[in-house]
This record gives sequence, C-alpha cells and structure tokens, in this order.
Amino acid sequence: MATPQTEPATQASETTTELIDGTTLNYVDVIEAVISSLDSDKTAMVNQNDGGHLWKFKYGTVEVFVHLTGQSDEDTLAVWSTVLKLPAKDEAKLFRQLMEMNWTTTLEARFAILEQEVVVLSSRKMADISPSEISRAITIVASLADESDEPLQEQYGQ
Repeated sequence: MATPQTEPATQASETTTELIDGTTLNYVDVIEAVISSLDSDKTAMVNQNDGGHLWKFKYGTVEVFVHLTGQSDEDTLAVWSTVLKLPAKDEAKLFRQLMEMNWTTTLEARFAILEQEVVVLSSRKMADISPSEISRAITIVASLADESDEPLQEQYGQ
C-alpha cells in the first residue's frame, strides 16, 4: 500500500476546537498523546498537508495509520492497520471468518479490504467527538490488528 512521506511526529497547535465550556481542544495534541502512549518504540511519524494530518506508528507487529482530515464537524478521523495481504488461501472461508469477527469482536472497528489488503479500520466524523472516543478508536484498531495479523497470516497467507 502506498503511504505518504512522513516526518517525525511534532506538536501542532493550529487545529483546535472550542468546547461548550469555553475550553479549547486540540485534536492533534490528543492524537499525539494517544499515539505516544501506544508507541513504545517511538516510531511515530506525521505528515501534514492540505489533506490534513497523517500519522504512522508501530504497535506490536503492525503499522497503524491515523488520518485527521481537519477540524470541522464534517471532517473525519480514520484509523487503520493492515493485517493480511491479498490474495489469500481459501478466501471464502477467510471472508466468512472476518464477517463473523465484525459482529463478535471488533467493537467500533471493522475488517475491510483496502486495495489488496485486509485491514482493521475505524472512522468517524469529527462532530461532537471527545478525547476518549479518539483514544478508543486508535487503541481498538491497534490492539485488534496486533492480535489478528499473525493468526490470519498463518491460516490464510500465501
């Protein structure tokens, strides 16, 4: 999967949202704090351009991507991680297993196909998002991907 050029993660302050109580929430700071807590090897990289911010970091055996398109209610937070390259052995059985896992184990995340890869992903509009929802989305995707990648690769990898 093609990924944009990245630079070491740095703090940014231009992406803030005022909360109901008048305090200011900086989504970039929240995301970077969550990534810092999960990225024990300090591998985090960030790229900022007109399309928003894109982070990449290593969690266990997987790379996790976090994309923040902006700060408006219509902008999106998307988190994803690849768990298996396609084509795979016995794809019908694999896809059935993934659909069942989508119902039983993925919480707010889900398995999907992106280009020629099976990914775990979560996405949400920014309207009324809280720091705990940001943290939960990143943590669920990272944990689920790290738990799933090796068993799926062992059973279905080429």
